[in-house]
Amino acid sequence: MNTELCRKALDHVGNPNVLVNLISRRVRQLNTAGASNRPLLTQDVHMGMADVALAELVEGKMSFEMMEPEPAPEKKAPKRRRRSS
Repeated sequence: MNTELCRKALDHVGNPNVLVNLISRRVRQLNTAGASNRPLLTQDVHMGMADVALAELVEGKMSFEMMEPEPAPEKKAPKRRRRSS
């Protein structure tokens, strides 16, 4: 993979874990057959699918939306059992 594209894409996304998930999903789409899964850019002969996906992200051809995490439900303290005598 092209390290320059990786740096630019990471600057664009901000979180390396999100970047890995975005690129892996796009590479999976590019590797499946079908007209709707063609690259959105003209690709160089020496570019792999991961480089194509990174370039699409850097050039704004692919977008993403960060969802807000759901708040965790409040945990109630377990009820104490009374000992019978």
